[in-house]
Amino acid sequence: MNRTDTFLQEIRSELCDNILPFWLGKTPDPLEGGFLGRISGTGEIDRKAPRGVILNARILWAFSAAYKTFRKKDYLIAATRAKEYFINHFLDHRYGGAYWSLTPSGIRLETKKQLYAQAFAIYGLSEFYGATGDDEALKAARNLYQIIEKEYADPVHSGYAEARARDFSVLEDMTLSEHDINAAKTMNSHLHLLEAYANLYKVWPDEGLRERTVALLDILCTRIMDPATGHLHLYFNEDWSVIPGAFSYGHDIETSWLALEAAFIVKDIDVVNRVKPAALQMARAGLEGLQPDGSLLYESGDDSRQWWVEAENVVGNLWLWKYHGDAAAADRALACWNYIKTRLVDREGGEWFWSCAPDGTPNRTDDKAGFWKCPYHNSRMCLQALELL
Repeated sequence: MNRTDTFLQEIRSELCDNILPFWLGKTPDPLEGGFLGRISGTGEIDRKAPRGVILNARILWAFSAAYKTFRKKDYLIAATRAKEYFINHFLDHRYGGAYWSLTPSGIRLETKKQLYAQAFAIYGLSEFYGATGDDEALKAARNLYQIIEKEYADPVHSGYAEARARDFSVLEDMTLSEHDINAAKTMNSHLHLLEAYANLYKVWPDEGLRERTVALLDILCTRIMDPATGHLHLYFNEDWSVIPGAFSYGHDIETSWLALEAAFIVKDIDVVNRVKPAALQMARAGLEGLQPDGSLLYESGDDSRQWWVEAENVVGNLWLWKYHGDAAAADRALACWNYIKTRLVDREGGEWFWSCAPDGTPNRTDDKAGFWKCPYHNSRMCLQALELL
């Protein structure tokens, strides 16, 4: 067996025998419905934890994507459970859009409507439609797209507002997380809106949606990416003036392949030709954080090896190998996978640790499952590898 076959066998096993079984076996809530809001880094269930929109949208995406690939009944059951809970509880049936969080019993808690959350709602719902043909999911995804274009789009400076209140009135505090600053526009939200719009376009090839997807690609390549360094600026004022700060190796490498994938999805050679060199520049910028052990640093000033960054490092390098002719990128992908399977994968408790310290010690303090720790980056890494190879 050659190393490619071994890699694929290991990747398939990681997804089907470790990642997805963890979420199938430990996170469905038999008492309140839906999925638990948190499991600690040492495996303790927190039944009082709020239910986060990001976690639930990503659970919906992960099991929908897994079902589309493997057609396994358990994956369909989990995806359907996630879809029904999401539509019944996370969607605001008065004003539209998706809430930020719920109580454990499914009552709205934080009603702020982040652009980032609306994007992941579209991403999960459109994937479920792609896997099942469920019209309710497609209708909900289309409604969210229309709300974004009506309530978040900036007709003066282009792009989209970072957040709105429940009734879509303007907010003073639009901060996405405790790690972020209060900015009018961010790289992160625009990246994942691009990802969501491209995924929706695959199943609903609307011309207006195509135009908005292309516009997001242009914003990414001309406003968000620094043309001198290839790094992505993270925060912006309303007029796209840059708010200085750190840069993120993880987001550089992730964006490099997501942007090119979106360009492929809209099926326009001129768009592909514009995006491809920018994508290569982003990837090379991200690889400035590459370490001798194959891992990738999270961002400038932070030497942790976070689970999602390592997953994106594998995928980004596979895209560099396949679509940019970088032969050494295949070796980098395998080296990072070796780091993941020996350091980040939890062989006893299942799933992956949040991160590792520079010496390889796993982080057991941060969540195993939670508001931001979801079956998204690592399951997508596995599915991408299986598709690309």
